[in-house]
Amino acid sequence: MKLPRLAVLAAFTALSLSPLLPAHAQRVVHGDLQQQMSPAEFKAAGLDKLNAEELAALNSWLQGKVEQAASVASATVEQAREEGRQEVIVKNRGFFDFGSRDPIVAKLEGEFRGFGKGRQYTLDNGQVWEQTDEASVSGVRRDMPTVEITPGLMNVWYLRVEGLNTRAKVRRTK
Repeated sequence: MKLPRLAVLAAFTALSLSPLLPAHAQRVVHGDLQQQMSPAEFKAAGLDKLNAEELAALNSWLQGKVEQAASVASATVEQAREEGRQEVIVKNRGFFDFGSRDPIVAKLEGEFRGFGKGRQYTLDNGQVWEQTDEASVSGVRRDMPTVEITPGLMNVWYLRVEGLNTRAKVRRTK
């Protein structure tokens, strides 16, 4: 079956647009091309030269391609949505409880000189945490130590510096 050049162009155009608007594309090619096009467009595309069997094959092929493109587009949108959701969770951990019990592990920027209420701790991931309890450790000096911030109950977080047994209650400020 040899298709007229304009028919191939029409099919290609429909396929090119379908990933952009999957729901719209499915509506546009619902039914056959003869129903979707005006008689003048149908004739201008050279589709009037096709017999009924050739036209049915073209319609079937086009519908399959549009459904396939819509399926791929839907999966891509779903994947992007999940990636965005994960980004929000990671970016806002410590401000909101997202149900994750995993600790935040990072390096403390600069030198650690012990715990003290009201001290700010800036992490290499950009997060800033402030100590809210009276926990104290003095006489300690560590350059860029690894810290672990773990969630407790009711949106309480605890900061522990690698190598120390004491942990301090903190809240995220940035």
